[in-house]
Amino acid sequence: MCTFSTKGKTISIFPSFEVTAPIIYLNTFSNEGQKVFEAAQAAGCPPFTLVAISDLDWNHDMVPWDSPPAFKNAEPCTGGADDYLQLITEEIIPTAEKEINGVPRWRGIAGYSLAGLFALYAIYQTDLFSRVGSMSGSLWFPGMKDYIFSREPKRWPDCTYFSLGNKESKTRNPVLRSVQQNTEEIYAFYQSRGIETVFQLNPGNHYNHVVERTAVGLCWLLSR
Repeated sequence: MCTFSTKGKTISIFPSFEVTAPIIYLNTFSNEGQKVFEAAQAAGCPPFTLVAISDLDWNHDMVPWDSPPAFKNAEPCTGGADDYLQLITEEIIPTAEKEINGVPRWRGIAGYSLAGLFALYAIYQTDLFSRVGSMSGSLWFPGMKDYIFSREPKRWPDCTYFSLGNKESKTRNPVLRSVQQNTEEIYAFYQSRGIETVFQLNPGNHYNHVVERTAVGLCWLLSR
């Protein structure tokens, strides 16, 4: 593993020894990159390089536009995704990929919660990613479903992975309650476009088995 920092973000690279192995960029809430990489390896997934990014301004970097707090005691979301994505494309990717062997066969982007929302948003802004993993993605986010349905990605992905806990939509909160319906509709939208995609419903709520759910999503993307 090697690490570097830029603009306050910490980037950890977990390299594959295989030349031209795929590379996946994972935005993390609590620096869980190493645990995810180890869990994916333990599950026997194909060789890949993981680039995990931490020390994010979560409610700013991961969201495409402003939105009021979704629940009591939460911070408002202040849309900084475009600026952060520019940092990824112009600084993080070029720096990270100087540290690895060869040129990756393909490049993916993935994340959990708001980072799953961001991963999906990213393909509408850049053509650098060909596979997307949105694990327990915050697809309740106001306006996101309509945004996806009304625009074309910069590059249609080769495959997309969606997952959700089966208790996540069982809430009185009218905003969060839409998450399963929105996720299922977005999944069906990509499927209708001929994209290889899957939606997996896991037991539990949003905070159960974050590392394991993330690793499962990465393994699915890598096994296509």
